[in-house]
Amino acid sequence: MSGSTSKRYPAELRERAVRMVAEVRAEHESEWAAMSRVAELLGVGTPETVRKWCRQAEVDAGQRPGVTSEESAELKRLKRENAELKRANAILKSASAFFRGRTRPATALIVRYIDEHVGQQHEDADGQGLRWGVESICAALTELGCKIAPATYYEHRGRQPSAQQVRDEELKPMIEQVHAANYGVYGARKVWLTLNRQRAADASPIARCTVERLMGELGLAGAVRGKVKRTTISDPKAPKPLDLVDRNFEPLAPDRLWVADFTYCPTWSGWCYTAFVIDAYARRILGWSVSTTMTSQLVLDAVEQAIWTRGREDRGGDLTGLIAHHDHGAQYMSVAYSERLDTAGIKPSTGLVGSSHDNALAESIIGLYKTELVKRQRPWKGFDDLEIATAEWVDWYNHRRPHEYCDDLTPVQAEQAHYAHHQAPATAGVSN
Repeated sequence: MSGSTSKRYPAELRERAVRMVAEVRAEHESEWAAMSRVAELLGVGTPETVRKWCRQAEVDAGQRPGVTSEESAELKRLKRENAELKRANAILKSASAFFRGRTRPATALIVRYIDEHVGQQHEDADGQGLRWGVESICAALTELGCKIAPATYYEHRGRQPSAQQVRDEELKPMIEQVHAANYGVYGARKVWLTLNRQRAADASPIARCTVERLMGELGLAGAVRGKVKRTTISDPKAPKPLDLVDRNFEPLAPDRLWVADFTYCPTWSGWCYTAFVIDAYARRILGWSVSTTMTSQLVLDAVEQAIWTRGREDRGGDLTGLIAHHDHGAQYMSVAYSERLDTAGIKPSTGLVGSSHDNALAESIIGLYKTELVKRQRPWKGFDDLEIATAEWVDWYNHRRPHEYCDDLTPVQAEQAHYAHHQAPATAGVSN
C-alpha cells in the first residue's frame, strides 16, 4: 500500500500503539519483541511502523533529539505554501506573455490557454514544482485580471465548437501553407488575396479581417524592410546622361522605361553582388545577374538578359525610344554598358548624385529582394547558392507574387492584360 503511514493509520491508533508498547514492555525480553506483539494485536503492517511511532513520540516528549511532529507539520506547510507561490508566479509569467497587448482576452482564448498549460510541472531549484491544475490556473488568471471560474472553463470545454471556430480550424492550415509557400514574406493582405484566388467558385469568400486575426493567432507576419547599404561609387570626371525621367516611374506601356540598380549580399565566402533591370510599367524583372565582383560586367550581364527577354517574346523586341534609368555608379557609366544601350537603341538616363529618390523604383525592388530572400534565408554559403535562390525568387516574383501597384496582378499578368487590351484590330477584308 503506497503513501505515508500518517495517511494509512488514524492518529488515535498510533497513540494507542505507543501506549501499549510502554504497557507490555516489561512482559517481553526486548523492546522490539514488545513492538512486534503490539503490531500483531492492532493489525499494523510491520513492527518497524510501530517503532517509528514510538521514536517520534519520544522526540515530541523531549526525550530524544529530532524534529517534533508539530515542527514537521509546520515545515511541510511552509514548503507547500512556497511551492504554491512558485506555481502562481510561473502561471502569471506564462499568462502575461500569452495575453500581452490584450486588455481582457475572449473567454475562448483563456480556455485555450488553460488547455495548453493544465497538467504542466515546472522544475525549480528545489526540484519538480507543483502540477498546474485548472483551479490554480484560474486563480492566477483572476489575479492577473482575466477573471474565469473553473466552472466556466468546464462549461466552455463541454460546448460544441461554433461555426466560426470550425471555419477557423479549416483556414489556419491554408494560411500557413500560403505563407510558407511564398518565402514567409506575405502579410495579411497578400495571404487574403491568394486564398480568395485559390478557393472554389462555390465557396464563401474569406474576409481580410479573418485572415489578419488568424495570422495573429498563428504568429505569422509579413516581411519588414531594413536599412540600405550604399553601393553607388560615382566617377566625378565621367560624362553623365541627362535625367529623362524626373522621378516619373509610371509609364503608360511596357518598354517605355527600364530602371536598373544592384545591391550587395554577404555570404560565407565573401561579398556577392546582384544587379536587376526592371520594366517600370508592371515592375517586372527582365534581367538580373549575380557576381562576386562589383564591375561593369555585372550590370552588363543584367541588361543583356533584359534585352534577350524582350527579344524572344512575340512582340519582336523593338526597344526604340526606350529609356534605361540608373544611378551614377561607375559600372553604369562605363563605356561597355553605354555602347550596349546605344546598340539596342536605348537612351540612358541618370538622376542627381546622392539622391535615392531619383532611382526610387529600383531601390524599392531591391528592398523587396533583400527583405524577402536574402535576409530571411541567410546565412548564404556562397555564390552558387545565392544565384540559384535568386533565379527562383525572380521567377516567383514575376509569375506568382501579386503587386498592389498592378491591381494585385503579377507583373507578367499585368503586361499580358495591357497587350490584350491594346491589340490592333484585325484588318477588314475587301469584298469583290
